[in-house]
Amino acid sequence: MRQYLDAKQQHRDAIVFFRMGDFYEMFYEDALTAARALDLTLTSRSKNAGGSAIPMCGIPHHAADGYLTRLVQKGFRVAICEQVEDAKKAKGIVRREVVRVVSPGTFTEAGYLEDREPTFLMGLVVQRGVARDRGGSGTDLDRYGMALLDVSTGEFAATEYRGDTGRQALADDIAVLRPRECLVASDSEWHSLLPDAPAPAVTAVDPWLFDLERARHALTTQLDTAGLEGFGLSDRPGATAAAGALVHYLRETQKAQLAHVRSITFRETADAMVIDPPTLKHLEVVTSSEGTRAGSLLGEIDQTVTVMGSRLLRGWMLRPLVSLERVHDRLDGVEELAFRSVERGKLRELLKSVHDLERLVARAAMGTAGPRDLVALQRTLATVPRVRAILDPLQAPLTGSLLAELDEVPDIRDTVEATLGDAPPALARDGGAIRDGVDPELDELRGISRGGKEQIAAMEAAERSRTGIGSLKIRFNRVFGYYIEVSKANLHAVPDDYHRKQTIAGGERFITPVLKEYEQRVLGADERILEREIALFDALRDRVAAAAGRIQDSARALANLDVLAGLAETAAVHDYTKPHVHDGDELLITEGRHPVVERHVGHGFVPNDVTLNASSHQVIILTGPNMGGKSTYLRQVALSVLLAQIGSFVPANRAKIPITDRIFARVGASDNIARGQSTFMVEM
Repeated sequence: MRQYLDAKQQHRDAIVFFRMGDFYEMFYEDALTAARALDLTLTSRSKNAGGSAIPMCGIPHHAADGYLTRLVQKGFRVAICEQVEDAKKAKGIVRREVVRVVSPGTFTEAGYLEDREPTFLMGLVVQRGVARDRGGSGTDLDRYGMALLDVSTGEFAATEYRGDTGRQALADDIAVLRPRECLVASDSEWHSLLPDAPAPAVTAVDPWLFDLERARHALTTQLDTAGLEGFGLSDRPGATAAAGALVHYLRETQKAQLAHVRSITFRETADAMVIDPPTLKHLEVVTSSEGTRAGSLLGEIDQTVTVMGSRLLRGWMLRPLVSLERVHDRLDGVEELAFRSVERGKLRELLKSVHDLERLVARAAMGTAGPRDLVALQRTLATVPRVRAILDPLQAPLTGSLLAELDEVPDIRDTVEATLGDAPPALARDGGAIRDGVDPELDELRGISRGGKEQIAAMEAAERSRTGIGSLKIRFNRVFGYYIEVSKANLHAVPDDYHRKQTIAGGERFITPVLKEYEQRVLGADERILEREIALFDALRDRVAAAAGRIQDSARALANLDVLAGLAETAAVHDYTKPHVHDGDELLITEGRHPVVERHVGHGFVPNDVTLNASSHQVIILTGPNMGGKSTYLRQVALSVLLAQIGSFVPANRAKIPITDRIFARVGASDNIARGQSTFMVEM
């Protein structure tokens, strides 16, 4: 129990999964907590020093992922304590260490993650303002630093806020981004910044983790750079502290090098259109009034065929562009694919075979990918040349730059294909993942395992021929292993290299150097086969992790192409038009439609026009009867602007839309326009 207590001392805030043979055991309070959370049978083991029985429960190690998922979904942290040396070679008690700590923001198992949403771990630091020198006036503004890292993909960003306005902007961003876990200093004032629902899990750590110099060192080491100027963090102490704390925390808890975390982006508030939580809610941008994806703008226009593309589109909708040049690049890419229906169709059909490359390479970098993950990665990389061939004739600049980013990573693709079978097991420890012919040692061990009887028969025939003893037999028992049995009548013919092992009533038993060598090989063949397969697979996974950067480039390019093709599909099928996005002040929409309502009303949707500018049409006063379409009109204008600035066509006959830096919307909170229900109708 000493090892367990030591592990628990280091991870007091976590349930310790303590490996004992084929089970993970939990003791004391951990056992009581896990038994309630997982509906496990509670037992007990030998009494403690006070004479009381020690509560205990356990789970099979091969089923751990399912139990971990259930615990993490309920907000628990779990420290996994493994045997780190071979029990057969250990002198005394087998050494155990905590090899990973999983939590809501660090767990990367497929059963836990939402396919179409990011899983952010957030670092949050509050730096209080200090009084200025006598020559100044007032005080410095409070500074807030925030960093976001999606461990499942390697997406890493940071930003800073200042003063009361910045504090509100931070609270809004947290509500929009919905991190799964928030890392804070134990002495910081963070409570008022986090939303009540959905509330992220909060992990309080020692304040020194947010020390600026420690954070800067953690980041430069992780990003393999001498300084942070190239990432926009040189004069951003709050963002740097938050980001560095995340890296340090992940390295300590995941015991991994995080090879997929290789860059960080500093997010400027001015780089994107601002959409606060109430506006997102009332416009039903990513969730409908019922809290689901169905019935939202995202649910209606998302025609992507990969989960990578779907996550990217969601990110675009939460942060629409304000750069005119980037908006035009996206619109041109969508326009070309909208008109090139043959190429678009071929691309979308091919993308159906693309797996979640971002998360596959992340799992490889974290050391949790299995054989099937690497085969899925290899098959996705194999589609890259065909994607390039389909889109090579296209001329849009954005499409061309994305094709240039595509890399099939042939060395990794070919190595994985040559090493792993076509239908490998989910886990390397299940055996049978490595192809025959990959490794001579493995082939020899498999030959021994598969052909043991044949080899013994051949050896027996060879010894009979060599000695002339026709009754010679090679046998096996658990006590002596393999031996050669010779009757008394033939003892005179025994060769000199036969070593007596045992005398029996009818003769004697011998061993030879050749037979002894064979015994050592065959008795542990299956065990050594598994050890060798695991070693070969681990080496292959490390090679994939080392190429994480190149694979991520391809993943990002495929996701972008999927989004462009999906927006083109939406435009072509639903008769959207390319908006003229400009840097003036005129908003002109002719025969505009609501992108959600028009697909759900039982009768024809009545389109509407809108004209707004800074001179003659600054305000529209909208009146009409209940259920006359006032809310729909307001929303469709806002949604058309949003769609245009993510690079999408819009539901209208003609649209001229100015770059907009923020959308405000406060519309009836109880209506359901997709079902034709106004706030008045619902309340009545």
